[in-house]
Amino acid sequence: MRSFMSLMGADPSQDHLHAFETSWLVSPFVLGCIRAVFSLYAFATIFFILGWRAVHRQVDNMKDMFVYFTNLSYWGVAFYFLFAAIHSFAYARTGRSVFFDKTPRFLRVLHSLLYSSIIILPIIVTILFWTLLFGGPWFPEVSKHIMQAGYAVFELVIPTTEPLPLLHLPFIISILLLYTALTFLNHSINGFYTYSFLDPGVNGERSGIVAGYSLGVAAGAAILFGVAWFIIWLRKRLTGSKRILASMPVQADEEIVMGPEK
Repeated sequence: MRSFMSLMGADPSQDHLHAFETSWLVSPFVLGCIRAVFSLYAFATIFFILGWRAVHRQVDNMKDMFVYFTNLSYWGVAFYFLFAAIHSFAYARTGRSVFFDKTPRFLRVLHSLLYSSIIILPIIVTILFWTLLFGGPWFPEVSKHIMQAGYAVFELVIPTTEPLPLLHLPFIISILLLYTALTFLNHSINGFYTYSFLDPGVNGERSGIVAGYSLGVAAGAAILFGVAWFIIWLRKRLTGSKRILASMPVQADEEIVMGPEK
């Protein structure tokens, strides 16, 4: 029977594949560069927004970066690509999963779960925002609500990752439920609901609508999870076992000095 760690995306038998650090299309170093650029852009967007609000005396609005699901998701995307870039660069340099090998296996599970979350949650954010919430200005909205989906598609198609572990789905739905709880906590502290469709009304007259939206988002997450699983499965089907591995560095004790032929 497979262990819990294996079911959560940290199967020791697949460690040699370096799935999170390699691609079927580009070298590990190039993959690391692309991920680093994505991370840099995401962090630049976050701090641009914070700086703009500071300059325009909107310091009180900075708390929005930690209460809106869009912003929390974007923080997750920025950090995922930072970690993923570091892993790819380290593998490209050494030919080994340096950080995965030297840290407890549950951290590999967390990285796998973070990967699944940045695939599913940004697409949910994109769909909800452009259908229900968009009101400008365009730059931060495009950066946070279109780029996120683009990042997710990149990670679906380009790396050699395995299909999303099915046990990740309950965790992703739990994240969505916890955010719903955070919404009500934010209302009790700051006096407003982050999203109008989560406002049950003064006397709870819209509770049924809120429940409907919540169930719809959870169902949408399950559907997107299935679609993402299929896309990765199809990518693996089309590319087979192709993956561009790092060149193993030659160790000093492995070098063979050849003399002249006689």
